[in-house]
Amino acid sequence: MPGERMKEAHAIIVMGVSGCGKSSVGETLAAALHLAFVEGDALHPAANVEKMSKGIPLTDEDRMPWLDRIGEDIKASLEKGEGIIVSCSALKRAYRDRLRAAAGGSLFFVYLEGSKALLTRRMGERKGHFMPISLLESQLATLEVPTGEAGVVTVDIDDTIDGIAATALKSLASLGVTG
Repeated sequence: MPGERMKEAHAIIVMGVSGCGKSSVGETLAAALHLAFVEGDALHPAANVEKMSKGIPLTDEDRMPWLDRIGEDIKASLEKGEGIIVSCSALKRAYRDRLRAAAGGSLFFVYLEGSKALLTRRMGERKGHFMPISLLESQLATLEVPTGEAGVVTVDIDDTIDGIAATALKSLASLGVTG
């Protein structure tokens, strides 16, 4: 309609180590914000999934094509004026910076933070996921916590999915991200 201001399309990456609830929180946020949700794990090349299934940690070289694919999906969505939410571990600052550059637009991160004990328990409760608990240690060692990075909100995962999502939505709203 004439005079109606277009809402800015936002891209949000729900990030953290395995077991933190990226997919569940991402789906909940997508529903609340009326955005598409993409399961980042589904974008891994088959070779990556096979390695992780065998308990072999991914290298930076393994992750780059996956990160590039996520970045391409985000950029395509933003170019169409559509927002998107993607689950992606985004463990290192270099990965997040690569995603920011690929997005070429408004990109935010929701970092899901929790204790090793809670993460281990959650991973043990999951059914049918390719990531074994044994890889949590390598992910925690790789993680570069995004404290102080622009566009990042940190949410403690010691809550229900709805509680985590509500906290994330409130924090995102403080950055100008609304549904």
